[in-house]
Amino acid sequence: MSEPPGSAVTPVRPPEPGPRVRDRPPTDKGEAAAPAGPPVAERVLPLRHPWRWLATAVVLVLAAQVVHGLVTNPFYQWDRFAYWFLRPTILDGLLITLEVTALSAVLGLLGGVLLALGRLSRSPVLRAVSWTYIWLLRSTPLIVLLLFLYNFSALYQTLSLGVPFGPAFFTFDESRLATDMALAVLGLSLNEAAYAAEVVRAGLLSVDQGQHEAAAALGLPRRFQFLRIVLPQALRAIVPGYVNQLIGLVKSTSLVFYVSLLDLFGSVQSLGSTYPGDIVPLLLVATVWYVLLTSLVSIAQFYGERRSSRGALRTLPPTPLQKLRASVRDLRARARKEAAL
Repeated sequence: MSEPPGSAVTPVRPPEPGPRVRDRPPTDKGEAAAPAGPPVAERVLPLRHPWRWLATAVVLVLAAQVVHGLVTNPFYQWDRFAYWFLRPTILDGLLITLEVTALSAVLGLLGGVLLALGRLSRSPVLRAVSWTYIWLLRSTPLIVLLLFLYNFSALYQTLSLGVPFGPAFFTFDESRLATDMALAVLGLSLNEAAYAAEVVRAGLLSVDQGQHEAAAALGLPRRFQFLRIVLPQALRAIVPGYVNQLIGLVKSTSLVFYVSLLDLFGSVQSLGSTYPGDIVPLLLVATVWYVLLTSLVSIAQFYGERRSSRGALRTLPPTPLQKLRASVRDLRARARKEAAL
């Protein structure tokens, strides 16, 4: 077959290999984009926060001024603070504070559990009595309760056990039973039970109703349902609230001085009366000891919350040591990245 006159076939040659062109956007004239090239590494600049840095600088300056005033002000008498901090009288008062706190915390928690169960009971009498107790004790100042118990012997000189409204089998002298330690522990326990009851009740109510229904559907005894299913889940809400109450209890022990019990604050008060020139360093001694006690309770709260969160959280919150190790690893990784760039 012959080709038409004036036509010719031109062979098409493949393009010669050459350097690759970087990516270039198409122009307005309809030019096609160049073939994609390798991505170019660019450094990402972090977002700047000038106001955050300004607030940080202001806080650091204020903190430095406070520390400078504490160190340089001779009115604080830090030499007398160091003298009194570990004196036997102070340590004896600290031991009494720890004893009163421990007994009141245990008895208050037990009383709070009973009151919480009473408020959740189906018996209207138990609900009414529990609500009345909580309402009355939370409405009464702790110092009033302690002073009332301290003068309780004026109202009832003897206590007896026997048939209600009938003969008594055993009679006790109230003045012998009501020692200073017993009055302090009793007053703090009664007050603490009223607040612990609401904390425990809130924790029990926080458990989903489906958990109760599932436990009942399995045919488990009610005691087993409460101890093994409801209570472990309720502890997640109970632990933070009750430990907060426990911190308040540690500080509330300073009021037992008014029932003639020389705890930590009572020892500081008596020493301040004897040595009026050392009142400020003695108050600093009491402050530091209370800060140490509440800090220990806060540490116990962290690990208690961490333990009660097992099974509810996929990843437990890191401990302070784990946070420190993670920060060191991040700093090393950032330093290596900066050096590579």
